[in-house]
Amino acid sequence: MSTKAVQLVVAYDGTDFGGWQRQKNARSVQEELEKALQTIHGHPVKLTGAGRTDAGVHALGQVAGFFSDIPTIPIERFKVALNSLLPKDIRVMSASPAPGDFHARFDASLRRYRYFVLCGSRQDPFRNRYAWCISRQPALAKLNAMAEVLVGEHDFSAFASAGDSSLSRSRFVQESYFWYEGESLVYQVAANAFLWRMVRSLVGTMLFFEAKTSSQAEASDLMRGILEGGDRKKAGPTAPPEGLFLWNVEYGARLHGHRRRKGQERGDTMAADEVS
Repeated sequence: MSTKAVQLVVAYDGTDFGGWQRQKNARSVQEELEKALQTIHGHPVKLTGAGRTDAGVHALGQVAGFFSDIPTIPIERFKVALNSLLPKDIRVMSASPAPGDFHARFDASLRRYRYFVLCGSRQDPFRNRYAWCISRQPALAKLNAMAEVLVGEHDFSAFASAGDSSLSRSRFVQESYFWYEGESLVYQVAANAFLWRMVRSLVGTMLFFEAKTSSQAEASDLMRGILEGGDRKKAGPTAPPEGLFLWNVEYGARLHGHRRRKGQERGDTMAADEVS
């Protein structure tokens, strides 16, 4: 039976999920989407995601892919069909045709995250769900001096969680900078791929050492030393998950990273891809 590849853009509130990836003892975004796809197809459908977000992390532009064997449903209609079955904290934003060998994870060329920090003494019970709340207002110049150090290809072992099992910890960061939106401090970072909890480790480290340095030069030198040293113990704490959003995923020429290797073809989501 012939099949067609479908690409979804998915948004979700990660607060009540154990993460993107299906797991035994927690609710997952992947499982909710696969349950809805099974209802539509009448049999299990395997879904792959571009980013395996952690527990409590949100997404506005997660990309997922699957193969459908239903010829009578136009691909664009999967958006309506899935949203009619999904819980309110997951929405399919779009459904579109994909190449026949599409793999949402291994074909991604860039993943972009944003982290939101709510600065000031006023606590907002609604925004607390989607931002890390701190009582001070960090100096933007020092933060950006540290963030700029991260741009380029580096070994990010200093910002990897102890549980990270990547074969290589080298990643290429294309964007890394902060700005203010009212009371919110926003950090944007884009890379070919990320280590487990890498973005949260970066945010926690930069905010921690911004408060302990007196100049942009000192902040920059300190961050460079941590990055080049590769010791997680020398970095700062990990920022909480609620401020982190997978903002969008790009597909195109993979200027940094590896081509697919044998075992990373259609339907195979278990193969490791250290620079995916």
